[in-house]
Amino acid sequence: MQTVRDATGETYLLVKRSAESSRVRDPATGEERYVENDELSVVDGESPLATAASGVPAPVRQTLRAVRDDRSLGLLAVVVDEGPIAAIDLLDAADMCESDLHGTITEFRAAGLIDEVEVAGRRGYEARPVAVDALGLLRGGTGGGDGDEVDGGASGPDGD
Repeated sequence: MQTVRDATGETYLLVKRSAESSRVRDPATGEERYVENDELSVVDGESPLATAASGVPAPVRQTLRAVRDDRSLGLLAVVVDEGPIAAIDLLDAADMCESDLHGTITEFRAAGLIDEVEVAGRRGYEARPVAVDALGLLRGGTGGGDGDEVDGGASGPDGD
């Protein structure tokens, strides 16, 4: 698989090349179509896997890098749904020890998904728009539209 660009500048994944035309896949839709070979150019230095991932909305990609299992996804959902929420209330709501909760919150902050805020005079957390959008998209909605930027800084997920 290779990343290619057509004459209009659209980026595709090269699925199969034949003598005169190539089958390409649109990473945003997954749709495949044939394009004449002379209309395509290989994009050097761009990973085809990164191109395939580009079809996933940016807020979802950013969230996936920070969420490592169902419990951490659930914790983010609680912050999105109930936030801003005081840290003490979050500890009561979560089935995590304080150390695990703090570690997960730190990962979310580093990933740009939540911010530390004051809630009724106590330390608390509030979801950033990118997290709200991502959860909306993951729940089957369209997202809120304000979290299109990806802040980076997140490490890859360690699986579940």
